[in-house]
Order: sequence, then structure tokens, then C-alpha cells
Amino acid sequence: MKKRGLYVALSLVGIAASLLIGCAKASSTTTQAATEKATKPAKTYTIKVGDNWGESHPMGRAIKDVFKKEVEEKTNGAIKVDVYSDGTLGAEGELWSGVRNGTIEVAIVGTPFNQEWPTSMISDWPFLYKDIQHAKKVWTSEIADEMNVEFHQRFPEAYMLAWGPNSARTFSSNKKLTSVDDFKGQKFRMPSNPIHVGIVQYLGASAQVIPLTDLFSALQTGVVDGQDNGMVTIRSQSFDQVQKYVYETNHIVATLEVIINSKFLDSLPSEYQDVIRQAAKDTTAKAWDDYIASIDVDRKALQDEGLTVTPCTPEDQEKIKQMIQPLYDKLYAEQPWAKALTERIANY
Repeated sequence: MKKRGLYVALSLVGIAASLLIGCAKASSTTTQAATEKATKPAKTYTIKVGDNWGESHPMGRAIKDVFKKEVEEKTNGAIKVDVYSDGTLGAEGELWSGVRNGTIEVAIVGTPFNQEWPTSMISDWPFLYKDIQHAKKVWTSEIADEMNVEFHQRFPEAYMLAWGPNSARTFSSNKKLTSVDDFKGQKFRMPSNPIHVGIVQYLGASAQVIPLTDLFSALQTGVVDGQDNGMVTIRSQSFDQVQKYVYETNHIVATLEVIINSKFLDSLPSEYQDVIRQAAKDTTAKAWDDYIASIDVDRKALQDEGLTVTPCTPEDQEKIKQMIQPLYDKLYAEQPWAKALTERIANY
């Protein structure tokens, strides 16, 4: 009887222990589910980012490595960022239209709005900076912040978040191009911007406006002899396959701007808005550093591929400035904002 009583007692203890373990497991499962529910975003969003660049360009790379990563991580996955590179969502003008009408949330563009907002032509002003570091200093400063405010005033449907590097523009051609005199009679693709078009015309060449997405075939088929872009773009867009000469004029240190549809941004919780704004600034800061570090690498790579890369001497740069002086005069006469802003930047 004693043994039987002992067996009963031990059985009751075992049952009680099993019940306790089961309750503990259930409690743990409930707690885990509650934690997951608490951390899972109540609402999710998707940002489509469009650009005309690939990952071999510092801005294209930074959008994926910095912007996408920061936004997704710092919103705990509430915002998903899908990046469409290499003109997948359209040329620059189409990207700008997409942001304006809300079919694209974010785009990386140059200045497709320069006719509607002439002040944006400052990003293409010739021979404005002391060097590339000076350009970075300007476009990561309060000058950029003030321009962002003015942009939104002009285009309430969009915000400008940050200014990154396009490149220090150089000229390339299939024909001999090693001095200022070689421009005469050549045909160059230029972006839809009166400054770019004016420069080649005053240098004795002709300009043809062609979207970047169509430029490779235009060079390949001889529609134009050459174009102007930074060496990083010559490589990232494979123009080195259809060009023989690079003349390193560095006549314009061009920028790329991060823009976003304002209705979309304003619809987000304020903390998510802050994440996006900061991620854009971090993205362009990284892109500036990467671009500056790439210049010597890109030059050597082009030379190794057999292209003739000729530096533009200070004397030749002065000669170019003198030849395009009528362009400066025209711009200053037509643009009342230009004198004060160019002087402010030059002295910054």
C-alpha cells in the first residue's frame, strides 16, 4: 500500500510539472507573438527610386548601399525601397514627370526643370568652383538647404532632399580632341540645357540634344562625334567602347539631385519623414566622397583601355573662358539671380 501511495504521489507530481511546463511554453509563445505583433509595422509603404545610372556610378551605388539600407533598417521594414537603375523608369524628363504626378516616389535627376526654375542652372555653371572639394562643400551646406526651400516653393508637388555629384564634365570624341582648336566642326551631344549647348557652340562645334539613355547608340552610329560627361560616366555608360579621345576640361562640376513626391512624403509618419531626409543627405555625402576617390582610378582605366586622355592646361581653360564670355554675359543679363549666387558660391 505504501508503494502504491508513493507511485500515486509521484504521478501527481509529474502531472503537475507537465502542466507547469505547458503553461510556461504557452506563456512564452504568447509573449513572443505579442512582441512580434508590437514590432511589426502597422502599415507598410514602398518607395520606387528611379535613376539613369548604374551601380558603377557613385550616386547609383550610394542609392542602394546607403539610401535603401538606411530607410529599410531605420523604419524596421515599414518602408521598402525598390531601386530602378539605368533608365528603367524612363529618361530624366520622364523621371521628373513621374515624381511630379506621383507615379514615382523618388528620382535622381540633374536639372530637367531648368526652364521652369532657371535658378537650377547654377548646378551647371561653367568654371564655378576652385576644385571638386569646393563643389562638395557648397552642395552639402546651407546653400543647398536654401535652394531646396526655393525648389519646393516653385514646385509644391515635390521636395528636393539633397545634392550629390554627377561629375566634373569632360569632353570625349571619336575625332581628335586634345586642344581647344579641335572643337571646331565637331558634333557633340549635349543635355537639354542652354549652358551646355552654348559652351560647345562658342567653342566652334555644333550641339545636338539627345537623352542620356540614347547616347550610346548615337555615338556608335556617328549621329554625333562626342559628348560631355565625367570620366566616371564615360565608364559607367560604356561610352569608352565608342570613343577614342577624352579632353579633361572639367568645365562644369555637375550635380544630381534627390527629389521626392511631396504628397507621398507628407503622408508618412513624421519619424519616417526624418529617416528619409537624413538618408538622402547621407547618400549624397557618401557619393561625393566616392566620386572624388574615383577620378584618378577612372582616368587610368580609360588610358589602359587605349583612349587618349589629355589634361586641359590652365592656359587652355582660360582660353575656353574667353571664348564663352558671350555666354556668361547673356546669362548674367537674362538671369537676375545669377550674379549674387555665383559670387556667393565662388567665395564660399
